[in-house]
Parts: sequence; C-alpha cells; structure tokens
Amino acid sequence: MKVVYTSEIVEKQCTSIKQAKKLFGGDMRLVQSLFSRITALEQATVLKDIINTPSFHFHHLKNKKGKNLEGYFAIDVKSRKDAWRLILQPLNTMYEPFDPCLIHEIAKIVQIVEISEVSKHYE
Repeated sequence: MKVVYTSEIVEKQCTSIKQAKKLFGGDMRLVQSLFSRITALEQATVLKDIINTPSFHFHHLKNKKGKNLEGYFAIDVKSRKDAWRLILQPLNTMYEPFDPCLIHEIAKIVQIVEISEVSKHYE
C-alpha cells in the first residue's frame, strides 16, 4: 500500500528516528513501534490487511469539539495501553478521500492511505 503524509512535519515524525524520538520524549519503544506500523502499512496490499490485524486496533474516529473526523480512522502506535495513535484517511487512486467513506465496502480496494498525524488520545 502507498503511504502519503499531510505535511512534511508528519512525514518526518514517521520516517526520521530523530524526529520520532523528539515526538515521543525519547521513548525508543514507541519509535520502534511507530516505524513497525509504517512498514506494515507499506507492506499491506490493501487496507483490509490492516483492519484484519487485531493488534493495530483499527477504529473510526468520532467528531469531537467541532472537529469533523468523518472518514478518518486510527491505529494504535504500540498498544491500547499507550495513548499514541496514527490518524489516517483512505484515499482513492486520484489521491482524494472517499465520499462517503464506507470502510467495510472499500477496504478491499484501498491501496493508498494518508497519515494526517501521530497524536495522543484525548489531547
């Protein structure tokens, strides 16, 4: 699967050890897990491969505090016990979001995801 990023900052956080260490306050467990998740996304054939991996805890995001998160999903960076997650959005072959984003109908064909942020839950 192809992984793209919403910004250069997000891309560096997901691809640079130095930037990932800074993001996670030096926690190398989280850095290694983040890089492992990015590799898993890149090696997946379609998004369904990620959805079917229970340890990723793929889940919908809900609209919160006026922020429209329709069509965005998250996977855990390490585990449910850690607060960190990758926020991603499935894209079509034209690099546009699916509208509507009916994930169970499109998961078998999605070959591009855009990572919009690496963030802590509830921040």
